[in-house]
Amino acid sequence: MCGIIARIGHGDAAETLLSGLENLEYRGYDSAGIAVQNGSGVKVHKCSGEVDDLKSSLESQPHGNMGIGHTRWSTHGPPTDANAHPHTDTAGDVAVVHNGVIDNYDELRAELQAKGHEFESDTDTEVIPHLIDEYRTETGDSEQAVRRAVETLEGSYAIAAIVDGEEAVYAARKGSPLVLGLDDEEWYLASDVPAFLDHTDEVIYLEDGDIVVLDRDSYRITDLAGTPVDRSTDTVEWDPEDAGKGEYDHYMLKEINNQPTSLSNTIEGRIDDGDVALEELPAGTFEDVETVQFVACGTSYHAAMYGANLLRSAGISTEVVRASEYASMSGPVDEGTLVVAVTQSGETADTLEAVREATARGARSLAVTNVVGSTAAREADDAVYIRAGPEVGVAATKTFSSQAVTLALLTQRLAADVPDATPAADRETMLEELKDLPEHVEQVLETTDAETLARDTVDSKSYFFIGNGLGHSVALEGALKFKEITYEHAEGFAAGELKHGPLALVTDESPVFAVATGSGDGKTKTNAIEAQTRGAPIVAVSPDDHPLTDVAEVHLSIPDTHPVWAGLLANVQLQLVSYHAADLLERPIDKPRNLAKSVTVE
Repeated sequence: MCGIIARIGHGDAAETLLSGLENLEYRGYDSAGIAVQNGSGVKVHKCSGEVDDLKSSLESQPHGNMGIGHTRWSTHGPPTDANAHPHTDTAGDVAVVHNGVIDNYDELRAELQAKGHEFESDTDTEVIPHLIDEYRTETGDSEQAVRRAVETLEGSYAIAAIVDGEEAVYAARKGSPLVLGLDDEEWYLASDVPAFLDHTDEVIYLEDGDIVVLDRDSYRITDLAGTPVDRSTDTVEWDPEDAGKGEYDHYMLKEINNQPTSLSNTIEGRIDDGDVALEELPAGTFEDVETVQFVACGTSYHAAMYGANLLRSAGISTEVVRASEYASMSGPVDEGTLVVAVTQSGETADTLEAVREATARGARSLAVTNVVGSTAAREADDAVYIRAGPEVGVAATKTFSSQAVTLALLTQRLAADVPDATPAADRETMLEELKDLPEHVEQVLETTDAETLARDTVDSKSYFFIGNGLGHSVALEGALKFKEITYEHAEGFAAGELKHGPLALVTDESPVFAVATGSGDGKTKTNAIEAQTRGAPIVAVSPDDHPLTDVAEVHLSIPDTHPVWAGLLANVQLQLVSYHAADLLERPIDKPRNLAKSVTVE
C-alpha cells in the first residue's frame, strides 16, 4: 500500500515526481524518496517523514529527465532514512521503488550476501536492485535482468527501476496496482491515477505478469517471456481539481461536503419509472442466483452490511464475510453463489484474494468499486461502479455513502431477478425518495451542530455508537471514523447488545450516539435509556420528531426520509462529529497514524 511513481520524457522529472508523491500520500507517509537519472549517475534523495520533509531536505532540485519516487507505508523495518525507498544495489547503479511484500526476501538476501552484496536496510525491497545487478552482470542486459529478477521473487509487487547510463524505466507488476499514464511528451507509471492526473487522463491499467519498458519516445508492454501484449487505453473521467483540497483545510472535510455531488453521480440514470436501471446489469442478470456473499474490509465491510440487511429483507440467503477471513469462514459456495466484492479502490488485497478463492470454488463474482479498470473490476465476472470520484482522505467518507446507495440499488435488481425473492413493497417510494438524498445531505451540512457537540464532548473518556438494523452498520462506521482520526476509544454496537457486556464500560464520561433510521428504533431507544440511567449522555441522531429526542440530552437532526436512506444522513452527522473532534485534538486528519487508504498487502 505504498505509493510509487515514475516519469520519463523531456525536461526535468523531479518536480513531477514530488508532486506525484504528494498526490499519493494517502497510500503511505512514513518516509519518501526519489531517484533521478541525469547522465552522470543515479542520484537518490530520501528520508523518513512525509513528502514535505523530503522537499525540505533537498538543497536544490535534482536535474534529470527521468526518475522514480516512493512514499512508504512500512511493512518491513521501521520508518527510517535507511529504510526509505528508493533502494539501490551495492554500487548505486540500480535504483528501485516497490509496493508490495516479497515473501522470500530472507532467502534471497542470504544468497546475495554470500555473493558479496552489501545491504543497508531492513526492508524486503532491497533484494530487488541487488538481484537486478546480479543478473545484469550475468546477461549484460538490464531488461533481461529485470525479467529474471521478478521471476525469482515470491509475493506481491509493483516495481519501477532505473539504471545508471540508460534512458529507460523498467517496471513490473504482480498483485499490486500499477497504471501507465500516456502524454504527448512524457510517460508515467504510478500506483494510482491521481499521481499524474494533472498531466494526463489517458491510462493503461497493467495486469499481473506485465513487464513495461519506457523510453523518452515510446513504451513497450510484454509478458514475462518477452512476448508483446496489448492493453487497452482508457480515459479517466475524474477532474484533476477533484483530487485537490480546494478551499478546505483537509481532504476529509472537502469529501464530506462533496457528498451531495458524489451521490448525485451515483444515482444518475439508475432510477427509471419507479424501477432500478443498472446499465451493467439488465433484468434477468441474476435469475440463477441462490445465495449471496458479500466480502469486504473496513468501511467497505460496513457498506456491505448495509446491503446485506436489505437483501435479507427481500428473502435472499445472504452472509457478510470479512475478506481476510473468507477462506476459513465462508459458508458453502457453488455455481448458485454470487460473491459481491465491495472495495473502493478495487485493489484491496484481502478482498481480491477472497474473490479468487470464491471463483476457484465455482462462484460467480461481482465487484462494486470506485475505480474503472481496477483489478477487482477486471477479475470479477461483472462490475458496478459507485461513481464517487477520487477520494484522497484516508478515512473514507463519500465512498461509504455511494457504496451503500449502489448496494441498495443492487439489492432491488437482485430481488427482481432471484426466484422467490420479494422486492421491497414500497420500492417506488423508496426510489423516489432516493432522488432527494443529495438535497437532504446538503441540508445536514448546512444546519449541523456537530462542531458544537464535538467541542462539548472532546474531553470524554470513551464514545459509544448504537443502532438497530441499518442503523447498526452506521453505528459501526461512526465508531470506526471516530477512532481512525481522533485516536480516542470508540466502539459501535447493535443496540440490543449493549446490555450484554458493553454496558459495563458506560460512565458519565462516555457519550452514547444513538442512530435512528425509522425502522426498528424501539430497541435503540430502550438501550439508550439503559445507558442513560448509568450516567451516559445520549446523543440522538434522528429526525426532529423522533421519540429518541424525548430522552436525549443532545440531538443531531436529519431530514425525514425513507428508512433505507435515513442511516446515510445520520452517517454524515457522525462523520462531521469525528472530523471536528479530531480537529480540536489537532490530529493529522488526512494522514492518521499507522494507516493508509488502499490496503494492497495482506
